[in-house]
Amino acid sequence: MITIFKERKVVSRLLAVLLSALLTVPLLSSCGGGSKKASVPPPVDDTVGRTVSDRSTNQTQAKKGLGTGQKVAILAGAAALYYLYNQHKNAPQEGAQGKYYLSKNGRVYYRDAEHRAHWVTPPSEGIRVPESEAQQYRQFQGYNGSSSGRDLTGITSSAAPAL
Repeated sequence: MITIFKERKVVSRLLAVLLSALLTVPLLSSCGGGSKKASVPPPVDDTVGRTVSDRSTNQTQAKKGLGTGQKVAILAGAAALYYLYNQHKNAPQEGAQGKYYLSKNGRVYYRDAEHRAHWVTPPSEGIRVPESEAQQYRQFQGYNGSSSGRDLTGITSSAAPAL
């Protein structure tokens, strides 16, 4: 009778240790090495087949109605991106209608409500801008249809968060 009691005692201890170990596994795995800082989602490249935003399209349409006596320049490519960036860089809100940023790789982007970056693409037809206002973009690719000129790499913006 004493041997049966000792066998049950050993089996029950082993069972208790095993169950205790199994109960601690979920606790330990949930505490594992995640990052302490808030993670920012990766950039979204939804620029294919899309214009920049409703606001830029409205600007383009508004610029088409310029008077005949006023000279205009067409900004496309890098010139249009830099123009859009300068128009939006001090906007108070976020999103497509809000603040734009200049990335280190020479692209322009905005952040949505979930802080995801969205790359900006200039309208394929370009942006009509009064020539006096467009003069500062003369050195960039896309000024009045020019394929030569500078792109946006190397232009720094102290207000732009790193991307």
